[in-house]
Amino acid sequence: MHFFTYKGNELYAEDVPVRTLAATYGTPLYIYSAATLQRHFNAYDEAFAGFPHIICYALKANTNGAVLRLLAKQGSGADIVSGGELYRALRAGISPKKIVYAGVGKTDDEIRLALSKKILMFNVESEDELRAIDRVAGTMRVKAPISLRINPDIDAQTHPYISTGMKEHKFGISIDNALKNYRLAMSLRNIEVVGVQKHIGSQITKIRPYVDAMERILLLFDELNRKKFDIRYLDIGGGLGISYLDEKPPVPADLAKKLLPLVDGRKLTLIMEPGRSIVGNAGVLVTKTLYLKKGEGKEFVIVDAGMNDLMRPSLYDAYHHIVPVVRRKRATIIADIVGPICESGDFLAKKRKLEKVSQGEYLAVMSAGAYGMSMSSTYNSRPRIAEVMVHGSDHGLVRSRETYGDLVRNEITPKFLK
Repeated sequence: MHFFTYKGNELYAEDVPVRTLAATYGTPLYIYSAATLQRHFNAYDEAFAGFPHIICYALKANTNGAVLRLLAKQGSGADIVSGGELYRALRAGISPKKIVYAGVGKTDDEIRLALSKKILMFNVESEDELRAIDRVAGTMRVKAPISLRINPDIDAQTHPYISTGMKEHKFGISIDNALKNYRLAMSLRNIEVVGVQKHIGSQITKIRPYVDAMERILLLFDELNRKKFDIRYLDIGGGLGISYLDEKPPVPADLAKKLLPLVDGRKLTLIMEPGRSIVGNAGVLVTKTLYLKKGEGKEFVIVDAGMNDLMRPSLYDAYHHIVPVVRRKRATIIADIVGPICESGDFLAKKRKLEKVSQGEYLAVMSAGAYGMSMSSTYNSRPRIAEVMVHGSDHGLVRSRETYGDLVRNEITPKFLK
């Protein structure tokens, strides 16, 4: 569910015409709906209300400060994978006691920063990382709270680039080696074992993989507690999918209905790490048609948004619904919708059936709130685009459009070139 709807023939973001926002702030432009973000967070919070839980929004999906501040006010924690994401989460007002730190490549400086801020726990992904955290914590004379990210060898049935729970993936520790690594953690002087974590992938549209992974992890959880490990947190990861085309993914209530009976009677706090399912359908990318071009056997709609603004179609061949901001009665065409980047892989859609558009007309790329701006770049020296948030009839910039000066702001000319 989201609050981007047509009223008559005009696409609205909550109570504001998208055309008004595009004319006011320029294009390309990301637009976020505050009401959608609140609705999606509350869907998780309400679904798991009958059991101790912490919802740790996955910053990797969208790190805009306004998005984070809004979620912080809702009571959200944070799932982070870098020192930069930790900085952003704290700056937005998220409590460090609701922050979990994942990722396979944590540096000493990042570990030190997280320990100094007293985060809830590290989700540790290797034996070497475990020893590194112990060493850094020792120099600081503190205990580092950790869980081990356990790879349950479950197929999430999603795109291979965003599947993370199989033996061949770089993430986590094999469930076959879990007990050995927990014993190692218990033997380290500067480590406090507090949890177990698993994460099997992203854009998952079936409940069965979650159930299978939970059943495997609970066997480990119970074994650890029998062996007198004090496991207080069970982090079940994120990955719940959204509808881009015709997917019908489960909603948080469906997930809770299947998972909560599995943990009933156990003394633990559930941690969830939703990202895409909170912010994905809460954002759209608005782009303007620059040119129409007829090629050999196909048509092209050339727009001002490129793969540097939205990488997912080029990277994953991902589908995003693309609609005119103003609907009219007109013929349809089959066309590639492409951007201005000097790459053949620069496209937003291929062989897409759409209403015949005109130069200067706005198009909305739907479901672009997740992994849009957070994966954007300045490739071809294109400044990053602006972001706007709408709340009812109010709207405002939440990130200004970069300038050419911003592109070179951190460059330094060495003396030998002066």
